[in-house]
Amino acid sequence: MTVHNASTSRLRAAALLGCTMLSGVPALAQTAPARTPVATPAVVATAPQAQRVIKSLRVEGSQRIEAETALSYTKLRQGQPYTNELLDQAIKDLFASDLFADVSIAGAETGDIVIRVRENPIINRVILEGNKRLKDDKIVKEIKLKPRQIFTRAAVRQDVGRIVELYRRQGRFAASVEPKMVNLDQNRVDVVFEISEGPKSKVRQINILGNEVFDDGKLRAQMATKEARFYRFLSSGTSYDQDRLAYDQQKLRQFYLTEGYADFRVTSAVAELTPDKKDFIITYVVEEGPRYKFGDVTVDSDIRDFDGKKLATTLPIKKGDWYNAKAVEDTVDNLSQTTGLFGYAFTQVAPEFQRDRDTLTMSINFHIGQAQRTYVERVEITGNTNTQDKVIRREIRLAEGDAFNTFQVKRSQDRINSLGYFQDKFEIKQTPGTTPDRVVLEANVEEKSTGELQLSAGYSSLERFIIQANITQRNFRGRGQELRAGVNYSTYSKSIELGFTEPYLFDRNIAVGVDVFRRDFNSFNFIGTNRNTTYSQTSTGFQVRAGVPLTEFWQLAGRYSLSYDDVGLDEASFFTNGQCDPLKAGRYLCDALGKRLTSAVGYSLIYDSLNSRLRPTAGQRLSFSQDFAGLGGDVKYIRTRLEGAKYKNIGSGFIGSIVAEGGYIHSLQGSPGDGRDPIRINDRFYLGEPQFRGFDIRGVGPRVQRLSYTTDPSGAQVLVTDRDQIIDDALGGKAYYLARVELEIPLGSGARELGLRPSIYAQMGSLFNITRPRPTATFPTTTDANGNTIVLPLPQTDPTTGAPLYYFVNAAGGAVQTTCATGLPDASGACNGIIPNVPLIASQPFLERFLGDSARPRVSVGIGVNWNSPFGPLRIDLAKALVTQPGDDPKLITFNVGTQF
Repeated sequence: MTVHNASTSRLRAAALLGCTMLSGVPALAQTAPARTPVATPAVVATAPQAQRVIKSLRVEGSQRIEAETALSYTKLRQGQPYTNELLDQAIKDLFASDLFADVSIAGAETGDIVIRVRENPIINRVILEGNKRLKDDKIVKEIKLKPRQIFTRAAVRQDVGRIVELYRRQGRFAASVEPKMVNLDQNRVDVVFEISEGPKSKVRQINILGNEVFDDGKLRAQMATKEARFYRFLSSGTSYDQDRLAYDQQKLRQFYLTEGYADFRVTSAVAELTPDKKDFIITYVVEEGPRYKFGDVTVDSDIRDFDGKKLATTLPIKKGDWYNAKAVEDTVDNLSQTTGLFGYAFTQVAPEFQRDRDTLTMSINFHIGQAQRTYVERVEITGNTNTQDKVIRREIRLAEGDAFNTFQVKRSQDRINSLGYFQDKFEIKQTPGTTPDRVVLEANVEEKSTGELQLSAGYSSLERFIIQANITQRNFRGRGQELRAGVNYSTYSKSIELGFTEPYLFDRNIAVGVDVFRRDFNSFNFIGTNRNTTYSQTSTGFQVRAGVPLTEFWQLAGRYSLSYDDVGLDEASFFTNGQCDPLKAGRYLCDALGKRLTSAVGYSLIYDSLNSRLRPTAGQRLSFSQDFAGLGGDVKYIRTRLEGAKYKNIGSGFIGSIVAEGGYIHSLQGSPGDGRDPIRINDRFYLGEPQFRGFDIRGVGPRVQRLSYTTDPSGAQVLVTDRDQIIDDALGGKAYYLARVELEIPLGSGARELGLRPSIYAQMGSLFNITRPRPTATFPTTTDANGNTIVLPLPQTDPTTGAPLYYFVNAAGGAVQTTCATGLPDASGACNGIIPNVPLIASQPFLERFLGDSARPRVSVGIGVNWNSPFGPLRIDLAKALVTQPGDDPKLITFNVGTQF
């Protein structure tokens, strides 16, 4: 017995409610027999006597309940005759009212009837203890006991059962509830439900009996329920669910029907709870039956527009193929779609089966019932509280009065889903109109939030620490307009952008938009593990966009952009005497410095049949783009790009995709000089992480590597070939191509709820075609005693004569610069003396090599996971570069958090 303190000034008492504890076992514990009220000893069966009359009638012991109220539940009335049976029935009636905990009757011998009662207490509070997996609000709304209600044991037992059932729905069959009562003053009580939640009941084992054709593993793979294993910690299918048990039986039947076993059935399915109440063992007993083939496959149509024989020749199922129920369903859908293309909205296609058990064949006739050609009576749009009707209606490809067409209905669904304003799996329903030849299209949408406010911080292997602040409204004012503003800050890039898009200008199918931006970008290379900025680029400008549809799937987009670019270097690190020093920065970087204005006009021709722009699973997209720079400004070129993508739902949740792109940039200006490419370094294409997984950022394509010399233990001069000690500058290219084949792998519902989407992929691509840069310097050489060539440091030279410079220390201890290799210069400038002077060094020797300018493909394979984490989108890739070219920079693992690229 547990005692709960109610007040420090009152007597504490606790009463254990007998026979009310229930636990989560498959069969509920039996409740105790109902209490049978017994009358006082005054009510005794006697020999027949004269009729007795109630002389007086009163109620004793009631506190809150009026005596008249208590008497109203009985048939006893003063002045009326009574019997022992009538008194017994009065006691039963008072107990049935649930107002009293105890009832007795006295005075049966004299007729002065006294009904003594003890009222049921009033509930002061209902307290839940021990519940962690289910919050109080979820339990309270299910139970019936409430404060200020009358307490009864029956109500407590019922609420215990309700709580246990709630936990069973969560798969916690070991949960138990112990109700307790705390007595308070004024006949009040606190009701306490002490809950032991227990572990979630898992499926320990799935047994299948009677299967001979397919093994247990093959059949278990078809089920939604999975055996609990450590590697399935993210799966929700390992917990027991009675509804899922019935679903799995249907899955087994569907699997066998697709394999030709038309007589298959599950004869029994039993789930047994283990003695520790933690796990279930599920056993299926099946009968496979014989395997069938398709017999004659025919089509007959009551609609004169369709020839049954011609339709039969187009069906995917043929006589002699193994019977497949899924193929039959698909054929019915295809025939319905075909009739819908010709305007028959409510055609009934019924497969008629003829089973021959002797030859084990299944002949099928697809009967197309009589139907009328239908027309759209009206289009009804409901559920849009924020989005204006016209935003939805303009995406629907059918209007009132048009002939019904299933293809146009499906296309309308895809276009509305691609807006991203509504919940997924939106469908346009077709209902009969006012006449048989009319159909009503119902677009019942469920709006979701289209405004996004993102304040995030993250870490990227590309940009180190990242801070992001973006606000986007994709359905501004419910008109389908997009308004966005964003600020991004990281170690190597900073940007601020503002943009606005109007998809339907003046309610015409013309999209216009404008973007204003300021972007600061720092290019970099690595020396060891240190990341060093090479050149910086600042771009400020705007872009104006417009687009018009040409057909349902083709559209034409145009744009004009104006940007002011400033490419510079750190003067403290790369400048000498106020000029860019090629020996420090490289001639290719010094050539890229300057301020330029780019004025460009461009267009894109786009084919798009994707079923969703946000996360496509079917369809394809093709884009051809060209930009012409030279409409004023300082830069002239033509940039051409071709992109294509195809997505397909392979089945069972697998999504396959093929994505390819390529580009070329052609200069419209003459060569700026020997070894200098007319396309600026910041206008070229670059390839690597994140587009080309398996390679570091800008890790593919033309580059200049600078290797220094050192001396080995034997004293010989050698090159330092350690990758971490090589200065590696990516130069970009004028041409590139990249292709990716990817398969998205489905996960269980638990992982999907977490936003996990893994995939495997293979990629191939290359970046190439720039002018080979001139060497930064030519170092003098000599030959040692062994005949080995020694590369000497590059001496400083007199800027006027080009003669090498030396220095000597004068009498005052100061260094004096001279062109004399030995001795001192006299008044005429001639060198006198034999003491050698110290040469001034412009640069220690190094070797520059130009690598990577090859169109040969690089290949990588890998696996990646997308996760919509609480901290922002995250992408992790494990990719291995299988084919590389000299100079490429592979990278095995990459991850990005807090931003998307």
